[in-house]
Amino acid sequence: MIDRRLKPLVWVILGSLPSFVPAYAAAAKLTVDLSKAQGVTFVGAVQRWDGDGNHRRLPDPKAKIDAPVVDAEAVDAGGGRWVFKNLPKGRYDLVILAKDRRRVEGFQYVPVNEFDPFFPPDASTDDETSEFIVADIKKSQHYENKVEPLWLGGDKKAVRVLVMLLRDKPTSYEGDFPGAATIRHEIWQYSWNYGGWQKEKRTKVMDRLIMHRDELRKWTWVWDPKLGGIDVQEKPVAIEYDLPKPTDTKVLKGLYPY
Repeated sequence: MIDRRLKPLVWVILGSLPSFVPAYAAAAKLTVDLSKAQGVTFVGAVQRWDGDGNHRRLPDPKAKIDAPVVDAEAVDAGGGRWVFKNLPKGRYDLVILAKDRRRVEGFQYVPVNEFDPFFPPDASTDDETSEFIVADIKKSQHYENKVEPLWLGGDKKAVRVLVMLLRDKPTSYEGDFPGAATIRHEIWQYSWNYGGWQKEKRTKVMDRLIMHRDELRKWTWVWDPKLGGIDVQEKPVAIEYDLPKPTDTKVLKGLYPY
């Protein structure tokens, strides 16, 4: 209980607090136009990284493929428009769920090493570098039986790779979870050192899931940098996105039913 003699002072202090609030309260409306898509059931926005490229929230190993962990969920406004009414300012990756076990997700080329910058969503690399990195990943040994580079982007000094790591063969989890499969996505980096590309040991883990392999094999989980790093400040933002059809397996890269 506050001493009556101190109450006036308390109110003076509290009364001065609003002057500090606006820097954190800024929010804006984000509209995602998916009018050409069918069967969309969910649109979410997630802030994975802070300004330095560190996790804002560590990946949840108990996460579900059909229940993405997000910071905000859009409201279906009809006509294929999904609206986030008061989205706090920041950079967001969008996650879209649709019928028939489809998940389409955005990502950013987040820094792997300290003090490095983000690469923009449209970052790319030349064919020779891409071929070398893909071949290097393919010949390397991993615990997972499927390790696939999905997207590559960078510059002459560094190239970052969105990698899918999948194990759907028997795992050490079999005793507790018969039929368990694991999947995760990471950002890897290859740096140009001494006249050649070398993989950095450090990676950035984006997610980590465990589920029954028979169920996992029914899912489409693909990635698109166009849905990543959406910059939300104080003014309304509107984006249009053409969601690929389930049969468009060559449009986006990731997991497809098999």
